[in-house]
Amino acid sequence: MATHLLFISGSEIFIVLLVVLLLFGSKKIPEVAKGLGKGIREFRRATDEIKKEITDTEISKDIKEIKDKLKGPGL
Repeated sequence: MATHLLFISGSEIFIVLLVVLLLFGSKKIPEVAKGLGKGIREFRRATDEIKKEITDTEISKDIKEIKDKLKGPGL
């Protein structure tokens, strides 16, 4: 039932945008969008740093060595 909530029609999107316009006003919407964009960029940067840290550390090398040992020479 929760998957049905993800599928919204064009008219529902229009109504949501109209409500947002009425709540925030036309001058505030660009500021809100700018703030959301900065937040998303910062989140992506943080996740990229975490991924890089995981792949560049000794832990990933140790894990690879253990995987290779578990596979054995015959596999």
